[in-house]
Amino acid sequence: MTSMAALLALFLLAASAMSGGVQAQPLVPAVISFGDSTVDVGNNNYLPRAVFKANYAPYGQSFARHEPTGRFSDADTLGFESYAPPYLSPQASGKNLLVGANFASAASSYHDDTAAMYDAITLTQQLEYYKEYQSKLAAVAGRAAARSILSGALYVVSTGTGDFLQNYYHNASLSRRYDVARYCGLLIGIFSDFADKLYKLGARRIGVTSMPPLGCLPASIRLYGEGHGGCVARLNRDAETFNRKLNATVEALKGRHADLKIAIFDIYTPLRKLADAPVEQGFANARGTCCRTGKAKTRVYLCNPTTAGTCRNASSYVFFDGVHPSEAANVFMAESMVEAGIELVT
Repeated sequence: MTSMAALLALFLLAASAMSGGVQAQPLVPAVISFGDSTVDVGNNNYLPRAVFKANYAPYGQSFARHEPTGRFSDADTLGFESYAPPYLSPQASGKNLLVGANFASAASSYHDDTAAMYDAITLTQQLEYYKEYQSKLAAVAGRAAARSILSGALYVVSTGTGDFLQNYYHNASLSRRYDVARYCGLLIGIFSDFADKLYKLGARRIGVTSMPPLGCLPASIRLYGEGHGGCVARLNRDAETFNRKLNATVEALKGRHADLKIAIFDIYTPLRKLADAPVEQGFANARGTCCRTGKAKTRVYLCNPTTAGTCRNASSYVFFDGVHPSEAANVFMAESMVEAGIELVT
């Protein structure tokens, strides 16, 4: 669960600078996001029963008005004047639809069963919302302009961590039915089908995040580290298995659709580097969290609302909470992704 919203903003800033400057016209007409808390900018605030929300301090401490908005990190908008609002919010209407839409929901994942366990918006439902958005966009912009926006837009798919941390690792019936390789295959099959459906609906630029180093997330170390302070090796191996299958599937999608630009935003490599050698990258702490997290159940992942204090210097921490990197870590990761993803927007 990295803060892909922050990563994406940084990526587009850097890509714009490389292609002629930040003041130039946007490289894409819109950004359309699907996934989990890595890109959820507040949809879960509109779901009364959703388990995971970021509508309380200290989330939002670095935002413009220092108020929680539903985004799961301490990262602000990073210089952008606006971004697509959460689709379930009243702001997702009229001209605001022209810059894209955000359908992401914290605790959603590739497998709809994972999302359902936490009353999040399933990936299947996110796609249905996207179809609805297409009609709304055509009503605002006209059919021809809407088609142009949709074909030129950048589509971001950022999810999957929850399928492991919030489902597979503590769901005995699921882990008995599938070993890790088969489970990864199941998830990758869902992604491939989702990408095909997006393509048929007009998407031509798709960026998908890799699985992060699951074993290095502070919540994972607490839950599965068996008292050791280091990254949990078996969880990282699971992430590597997933990423190998994702790489092969992305290549297959390129072969199937000649006019599709699709790339992987590699989160695993830079975040693993930060986790293994934080001091070398200018960080002091890669095991603790800037905010105090809870000690049981879902609270182990997020900041504890009853102890809302944070560290004095968030930029010295790799992780803001149990699963989301700090803004400083997001900057480091985004810089490593620019060259690999530039093909999407040029």
